Amino acid sequence: MEIIGTANLSYTYPGGTNQSISDVSISIEKGEFTLITGPSGCGKTTLCRCFNGLIPHFYEGEMKGKVTVAGLNVSEHSTSELAKHVGLVFQNPENQLFALSVEKDVAFGLENLGVPREEMRKSVDWALQLAGITDLRERPPHELSGGQQQRVAIASVLAMKPQVIVLDEPTSFLDPLSAQKIFEVIHQLNRDLGITVVLVEHRLDLTAKYADHIILMDKGKVLLDGNPRVILGSEETRLVGVGIPKATRLYEMLVRDGAKLRDAVPLSSDEMADLIEEALKSG
Repeated sequence: MEIIGTANLSYTYPGGTNQSISDVSISIEKGEFTLITGPSGCGKTTLCRCFNGLIPHFYEGEMKGKVTVAGLNVSEHSTSELAKHVGLVFQNPENQLFALSVEKDVAFGLENLGVPREEMRKSVDWALQLAGITDLRERPPHELSGGQQQRVAIASVLAMKPQVIVLDEPTSFLDPLSAQKIFEVIHQLNRDLGITVVLVEHRLDLTAKYADHIILMDKGKVLLDGNPRVILGSEETRLVGVGIPKATRLYEMLVRDGAKLRDAVPLSSDEMADLIEEALKSG
């Protein structure tokens, strides 16, 4: 069942002369882990702003086409109404956190929606536990590490219990180990709770293994859309300059050199190791 859909979607920022996204038609299914990737400036962030109503309600500009989220036409519903269905985690968590304690930040969205206090307390406790930061609830967000701040940002979105979480390069300020921990949290939310995840990310080495669906963008358009193994194994993706996972590149090199590996493009080093081990056993 589709939970996000766009039809012939184009958008130009106020005062802009070129479209940031052009004629984008995509469909994201409920419960999917969708990875949106592509070169810098290709329109990924702009597309995400359409999913929660920042475009067209906050960034005015010129929007053409249609966006639906959880059955709602984004143009016809307010950002506050859309926030009940889709949560956005920003690239820099400092842009999202401002309260004097982690607990207050996580409760902020619920307070704005007028959620009763007892229900709010339960939702905040639940979100803190899922994000693994219950022990930080009294701490001021500005005293936390980047990885901890990003977990707080995720918890503040989770507390709203949205059907969809959109994350716009949420680990760009983090080292690879901290980034990996954040991606594992996101994957767990998708796998265990069935939350639809839309992740904008260029670190495909860390994220491709989680994806059910990849959308590759270039110059404001959707270049490829579909199965991660097919897309990351294609020549077209390599020519765009996307950071294809090292395991995928190694697989292609070995196959090109005549290695007898099963026809299953790996997305992680673990998958590559399994393929090599399988090939060695079969002689």
